[in-house]
Amino acid sequence: MSESWDHSMTVPGRLDLPNEFLISAELYVSTAAAASLRKPVHQRKKTDKRESSMGLVEDGKKIKEKSSWLALAKGPSGTGHWRSATCRLSEEGDRCLFNIYVDESILYQTIYIHLLNQTDIRQADSSLFFRKECIGIYCIAGQRWTSTYTAEPVYLQFSNTDSCNTWLALLRSYAIPEIYGRWSFPSDGGSYRMWRQVELTVSQGRNLGNTRSFDIGGDIFSEPDSVDLGVSCEIHLNDILCGRTTVKKGIGSPDWHESFTFSDLPPFESLDLMVWREKKMFKPAILGSIRIPLSSFRRGEAVEGWFPVLHRGSASNDTQVGELRLKMRIDEEIILPYSAYSRLLKAFNTRNFLDWMSDFESHLKLKTASTQLMSVAVAGNILLEHVQELASREVDGTPSSHQTLFRGNTILTKTIELCMAWYGKAFLEASIGSVLRRLCAEKVAIEVDPLRSGKSTRDLERNVDQLIYWCQQFWNQIYSVRTECPQEMRRLFETIRTLVEQRYKPEHPAQEQNRDLPRQSVSAFCFLRFIVPAILHPHLFGLCPGLPSVPVQRSLTLIAKVIQSLANLNASVQKENFMRGVKDFLQQSVPAMVDYIIVVSTPTNEAFVSSTNRISNRYDRLSVVNALRQRASAMPVLGRESVPILPYLLDIPRHLAIIASAVIRNSREFQARPKPYLPTDMALHEFCSRCFEIEEIALLRVSQLAARVSSDRRRTPAPPLSNQAQVPGPSAATGEFYRSPVADFTGRSRTRKPSRPSTAPSPSESNTSRRRMFGDVPMATSQDFTPASARHNESSTNRRLRLVSTSTDSLPSLGAVPGSVQVTDLSQDMSDETGKRKRGLLRGILRR
Repeated sequence: MSESWDHSMTVPGRLDLPNEFLISAELYVSTAAAASLRKPVHQRKKTDKRESSMGLVEDGKKIKEKSSWLALAKGPSGTGHWRSATCRLSEEGDRCLFNIYVDESILYQTIYIHLLNQTDIRQADSSLFFRKECIGIYCIAGQRWTSTYTAEPVYLQFSNTDSCNTWLALLRSYAIPEIYGRWSFPSDGGSYRMWRQVELTVSQGRNLGNTRSFDIGGDIFSEPDSVDLGVSCEIHLNDILCGRTTVKKGIGSPDWHESFTFSDLPPFESLDLMVWREKKMFKPAILGSIRIPLSSFRRGEAVEGWFPVLHRGSASNDTQVGELRLKMRIDEEIILPYSAYSRLLKAFNTRNFLDWMSDFESHLKLKTASTQLMSVAVAGNILLEHVQELASREVDGTPSSHQTLFRGNTILTKTIELCMAWYGKAFLEASIGSVLRRLCAEKVAIEVDPLRSGKSTRDLERNVDQLIYWCQQFWNQIYSVRTECPQEMRRLFETIRTLVEQRYKPEHPAQEQNRDLPRQSVSAFCFLRFIVPAILHPHLFGLCPGLPSVPVQRSLTLIAKVIQSLANLNASVQKENFMRGVKDFLQQSVPAMVDYIIVVSTPTNEAFVSSTNRISNRYDRLSVVNALRQRASAMPVLGRESVPILPYLLDIPRHLAIIASAVIRNSREFQARPKPYLPTDMALHEFCSRCFEIEEIALLRVSQLAARVSSDRRRTPAPPLSNQAQVPGPSAATGEFYRSPVADFTGRSRTRKPSRPSTAPSPSESNTSRRRMFGDVPMATSQDFTPASARHNESSTNRRLRLVSTSTDSLPSLGAVPGSVQVTDLSQDMSDETGKRKRGLLRGILRR
């Protein structure tokens, strides 16, 4: 984050930084884990047991009545519940212990954070429980002690975003970063590190369960009943449940349109979608599944299409039971030390970052780098300044007519939308979250259009009254939290209001129509581009699980129309005759809307809300930030940079690496243009050159590491493989990254096809081979697989290295390095299948 924020977080005169941290959180405990918990003896033991048993019975009834999508796992284990927990992180020399207590006195688990990879500690997707601010800790038996003998991940929910981000950074600072070539670049603490992300959208299904009869769970189902049956999907990465869709009624052609983003992932091989069929009074059963090998996807490119859902039968008798339309994007980036991006960052700072965004869209057709550009601007504390500058330019360049001011999709409007989404998540939740979820839970269906409803006049009048009631509920909640608008949004709104006031100041009575224009300009962002879209599409803003039903969507559409009319400060204009019944509500609410706009567009001097809870949380965060700063001073460069920067979990080298890769992938046509460039293109040409320099540095480091591995392979024989059940224990001195077996497959026998190599080793490799990839022990290579879209008519025996992109889809594979040799089977105990899975150091690095 910016230096100003860091300095404001410093506690003056406090030198004795704590080596122990405490926080209260909510802990997810599965039914199986709860059953094995033993409570200490005390006076209310019998009462507690009775209450606990009653809770378990109640949960069981819920499962029997209706399968809940909130359950973490379907099947015999059943659902779980959330319990209050106290978490204590303590540092003991080179070790870091994370103790979790339930009921204030029962030690539930002790996790050895120093044995975990940083990728084992990541944010849990909200679709698992529809709870925000959750962290998932994925560990195995050797990495923790537990009183319940469970192998399940640990899920913790924190009270707010700040606490969640603070503890995520703190825990990762003690874990092992994924750094390669530690001994090749000792000054930087390694050669480079890796970052991975999977973006998935489950759009819809077709012909699910309707193709033919098949056996599921011992029962034969041919034509499903759309009333009683529902269907949902579970998303597994490396056989770990990461997300799930909502349950849709009728399993023929459901519509989901639900998006998931899984970031900070460990090395992955495949993504599985399990399609579940659910029916009241019956246990959920698997309808079919989709297995997607991620190694065959080109990085940084979106792929969309229909994927077959297969019901697993015998080895040669899988049955297709429908299709799912999916959209996927796989990102896997090499991240260099921060110093390698100095020239690129210097070029970035020569202009307003919104100008870069505009050039990327107009010249490179690149529209996916906006978030990364904005992250770099936030880290440099220049975001608001640059947005205000561009807003001034846009207002000054607007013609005398004000009808379309801020109404188009310009770079400014898009960026302010991103700013509101960035800073205003909590504000949006407080404004409409609770009311919106209540409307969805009650399945409110409002229709005031006589052509749509076909009902009598009396029914339409009742619907109008119902519409007014819910509009009043939404507006009351929105207005009540107006003072909670973040300072960053207030500053943006103030800039817009002030600029419009100066540009369209009425000078004579004929221009009185401009009197409300400054306030309408503010509402054009706060409502038209933030609150109203969230009412229309709440699932896209994380306000409700999944797409609402069609009747509820219609109700939300009508409410959004009324709220937007109120934001326009014009109560007399209604396009549809049937909407004129809300005119009285609008006229009565306009003065409150004017007050609302004034409040949210006026910054205040209060940095924090003066409540005891907030003050306590602030002090705890100050302690963590100062402890992180002290730890960072003793960490190697790459290790220090791998810890995200508070309060927004920024990673500047990662953001710059993603920008560089995206620019290189999209700059081919621009770079191929005849020279000399136009004067307006020189800045972009310079920026592209800096990106290609980054790629050259990355390729050089990869080649140096590959050469060292090849040399070590010829000198040193590989040690025998260790037992996979044994947990590797890297010391704090070496700090080696190892693949956690929690991410390994369950060992189901499958025929493995040649796949595109990956930068990181295969998760199916043994623990010894996992540790071999860091340069101290050589690894074997294997033949890579190049998708048809990436093949070139080049000789496979003498392929030249191309400088294309710093992302792993373009780096040369180890097989192309001169002098590399193949290593045969290292152990007679290794099965043929495991031998085929041996990977080179740069698996996933695609030959172009």
